[in-house]
Amino acid sequence: MQNNVISRSLHDVGLAAWFGGTLANAVALNRAAGAAADARSTGAVANAGWDAWTPVNAAAIGAHLVGSVGQLIGNKGRLTTQQGVGTMSVVKTLVTGAALGLTAYSRVLGQRVSSYQDVPASSGTEPTVITPPDVAKAQQQLKVLQWAIPAVTGALVVVTSYAGEQQRPTSVLTGVTDRLTIGR
Repeated sequence: MQNNVISRSLHDVGLAAWFGGTLANAVALNRAAGAAADARSTGAVANAGWDAWTPVNAAAIGAHLVGSVGQLIGNKGRLTTQQGVGTMSVVKTLVTGAALGLTAYSRVLGQRVSSYQDVPASSGTEPTVITPPDVAKAQQQLKVLQWAIPAVTGALVVVTSYAGEQQRPTSVLTGVTDRLTIGR
């Protein structure tokens, strides 16, 4: 039996950090920044938090991607012999691409906000009337993205769970049998 513990661990721990960190920041950091003493401090606190998270998130995403490639290589035989595995892999790749795209766009917007260091804000994603217009627009987009990224990475967790279920011996046997009898 082939052992994929390292690639599976990189895949799962990276995804867990990507999902959990972005969810925690959306739930807590952006709101908590609003508790700062004044509007300028709010922006500085939110920027400091997100800037600290960025390298950790990048490492988590990198670990997930390396683990994903390892999982793909480790399961390449099942892609062609077990019905449903190829489709699941395509779906997983598309969802991963969406999560990467949302995360990258969020970082571009975050850099726009962070470039002001102490931009006045009500929270991490809520501008004030004196927030510069380009920053306010970025914050409004980040308000949506802060929830979209955990939603999409959460969907990736679900697809990963489904992929794990496909590896059960009975699922493998049924998938291989179906592939042979249906001829797909």
